[in-house]
Amino acid sequence: MPADELLVRQINAAAERYRAAGADRGEIDRRRAAGSRFPDDDHRLQLRAARLVEQHEVPGQVLLATSPEESAPRLAERIIGVTNDLQSLNFLARGLRAAACVARIWYSTGGPMQPQATGFLVAPGLLLTNHHVFPDPATAAGAFAEFGAEMGIDNDLPIHTTRFAPDPDTLFLTDEDLDFTLVAMRPGGDGRPPGQIFGHIRLIAAEGKLVVGDPVNVIGHPDGRLKEIAIRENRFTQRFDEFLQYETDTEPGNSGSPVFNDQWEAVGLHHSGVPAQDDSGAVLNLAGLPWQPEQGLAQIKWIANEGVRISVILARLGALTTTDAQRALLATLGAGSGLGSTPTVRTGVPAPRSPVEAASGAEAVAVAGATGRPDAFGGRVRLVFLHGRSQQGHDPGELRRGWAAGLNSGLTMAGLPTVDPEDVWFPFYGDRLVEVMESATAVETPLSASAQALYEQLLDEAARRAGMPAPGQVLVTESIWDHVVGAVHEPLGWVAAHTGVDRLVIRAAFRDVAAYLDRDDTREAVLDQVLAGLPGAGPLVLVAHSLGTVVAMDLLTRLGPQVPVAGLITVGSPLGMDTVYSRLRGGGAHLPPIAGPWFNAWCPTDPVAIGCPLADDWSGLGAECTVANPHDRAHDIGAYLAHREVATAIGRLLG
Repeated sequence: MPADELLVRQINAAAERYRAAGADRGEIDRRRAAGSRFPDDDHRLQLRAARLVEQHEVPGQVLLATSPEESAPRLAERIIGVTNDLQSLNFLARGLRAAACVARIWYSTGGPMQPQATGFLVAPGLLLTNHHVFPDPATAAGAFAEFGAEMGIDNDLPIHTTRFAPDPDTLFLTDEDLDFTLVAMRPGGDGRPPGQIFGHIRLIAAEGKLVVGDPVNVIGHPDGRLKEIAIRENRFTQRFDEFLQYETDTEPGNSGSPVFNDQWEAVGLHHSGVPAQDDSGAVLNLAGLPWQPEQGLAQIKWIANEGVRISVILARLGALTTTDAQRALLATLGAGSGLGSTPTVRTGVPAPRSPVEAASGAEAVAVAGATGRPDAFGGRVRLVFLHGRSQQGHDPGELRRGWAAGLNSGLTMAGLPTVDPEDVWFPFYGDRLVEVMESATAVETPLSASAQALYEQLLDEAARRAGMPAPGQVLVTESIWDHVVGAVHEPLGWVAAHTGVDRLVIRAAFRDVAAYLDRDDTREAVLDQVLAGLPGAGPLVLVAHSLGTVVAMDLLTRLGPQVPVAGLITVGSPLGMDTVYSRLRGGGAHLPPIAGPWFNAWCPTDPVAIGCPLADDWSGLGAECTVANPHDRAHDIGAYLAHREVATAIGRLLG
């Protein structure tokens, strides 16, 4: 299909989405008229506000002025509003850095080469643009991307630009419906890929980057001109499953432009304007009459613009990838994309052992826990729950029922089939952990000197991540976010004060983690106990919580090939802390290759998950989301599993 026909098809599809969402748009307008500056749903408002706080985008004075009596939506709107109105001076520098990654794309449509569209670097050697720009490898092979085509600071014309050619033979992934193409770029004459010279825009799969009412910023080459920017006075207006619509001044040459939020995170790939239509659905021109293709795109009456959601593109890229070579290239997108990255092996950690099929000790380990039915879920997979800290003395069957009850609540909300607790495998190591630690109550057991040092290091890292000031710095707070109730300088008290979770819980959680990581005999005893309670064959869907997520990562290095892992779900995890992941048996923050898709969920008020989000540190993470657990159950497994996003991730793996 010719490129112009593809573009017209995309325009018509965008217009139909706009028309079909009229009722939703009316509700958004009603909420805006009632005074809501960001008329999005409460969940997305809280995700957005939490991300802004985590990314240190909110002035400290604003956080200190928040009140614990404020409702979460009101507080979220205020935090988002502050970041909209007040920008650090580096906003300009960060925008300039992002703009350097944007290129003008030249190709021929039957005549001489002309500037036709926009693309941008998303990895050192990968460029993203629209499918209607590069519909096939031949079109890409005959094109080039021009960097530096922009006016100088004194409005002088560019003296020198740099051209790079696409290399579709190395990588060419495209999707007509989502209107994107990812193509490899040839290195320059000096052997360097373009991203080493101009940088690249990191794509992030995580949610919380944009809410309705947020401004968006678009950098591109409208109508083939030198680089231009539509900035600030543009508003994100509507979200669809796969697309975003926004009010922004663009022209046809903006096809393939990156759409940014105010933190210069890419939220969309611009692909089309939304045209005005008459009652019959005909596209209108500037005169209000039916538009004809021969009039040209510039004569269309545009009422909005549309881009493809970056998170959707990333998910589709994962599905399109079929070879190891393609996967290796997608890994260069970085850990935040959820498509993996090359693992970095750290020094000073235990070397991975060879996989084993059973317990490694001289004597067989007695099975502890609850076994599931082998024919559950049609025999396709085995669902395994891996518990966390402080479960000694509990009945594994009762624990399993509690986990299943939480999961079934979330599955019901998601419209997915529920599970029978009897179908779930629940290996139990709680008693064994305490036994190896030589105490009936792990909370009160004195740690060894090395474990105590590790415990203190964990608390120090947790406190730093929570924002504890440096020694000698004075900080008095009334409330920060809805879970901050005070501030002290001692790490344990600081974490407790900044999460609203009792310090005894925090103390026990990190002491257990420290005890597990410090002594290899403790670690191996726990792993042997878990292995003894697993099904003898896979594939497994492994759901892990708290300390269990640390055990799960080590377990992946012990499973033999007959027990593959179809998917890993981690919740309430401390895996984001360097003190933890640097001591794993796998040698660092990368998912062992035996595991299938990995989904992580965390609650901002959960002190054990204070190292999250994991995407900043880990490779191999497929998707990640924040959840809003009740204030007094921030680390509770039932609360985590009851969330729709978590339950959906598990339910889809179960088929």
